Amino acid sequence: MDNDPHAILAEQIAAATRMLVAHGILDYSGHISARMPDGEHFMIQSASDSRGELDPSRLLVVDMDGKVIHGDLKPPLELALHTEILRARPDVGAVLHCHMELAITFTLMKGIQLKPMRARAVRWASGIPTHPDPSLITTTEQGAALAETLGQHDAALIRAHGLVMTAETVPALFVDAVHFLENARQHMMVLQAGQEPMPLTAEEIAQISSPRGFHIAKLWNFYIRQAQSGNVIPQSWSASLRDAASRNRE
Repeated sequence: MDNDPHAILAEQIAAATRMLVAHGILDYSGHISARMPDGEHFMIQSASDSRGELDPSRLLVVDMDGKVIHGDLKPPLELALHTEILRARPDVGAVLHCHMELAITFTLMKGIQLKPMRARAVRWASGIPTHPDPSLITTTEQGAALAETLGQHDAALIRAHGLVMTAETVPALFVDAVHFLENARQHMMVLQAGQEPMPLTAEEIAQISSPRGFHIAKLWNFYIRQAQSGNVIPQSWSASLRDAASRNRE
């Protein structure tokens, strides 16, 4: 592949989507959006394409008003979820919406809030709010309300529905999603053991330091190679994807 940034971004979205399906984070539904270099448009998959077989060539280009400007497929029903988060958060480069079962479970228990338990969960030290509207986010008003719930946090749960997550790049979004699932699973294991959760304290969070760019590139490379060997993504994608990840190092 050449160094076309649009083509690289499309491959990143397709690879991350396929790998998230392999990890049980995405299934027949859910989607990743990623802001394009011009800042005025983003890429997202169609409503009907299989997440497990997503092809970069079939991604749509959409403007911030939700108008498809490239591609002849129908966009996801919850397109407004992406437009309004990207509009409200110019610092965000990529958005994930999924229906992670463990995340949903934490919206269905009284008095239990998902907290940072593992070291990598410091990403969500500011909090993980829960949006009260469990319905499909299909209107601008609903998307704006969800973006308001998310605020400056990096993830938000959606009551009885799923979650949204934001990051600076697609590789970062994928790595965060893996760590989010790990953290939710760890919290649930403590609850299932009948014990009181002991989330990371502010003092402990302050002690945890790891170069984010290096960590993202390391894990992205690991999972790309794993996906390649398991035929989750075509081998022809791997070199360009690893190169793209290395450019995200700090």
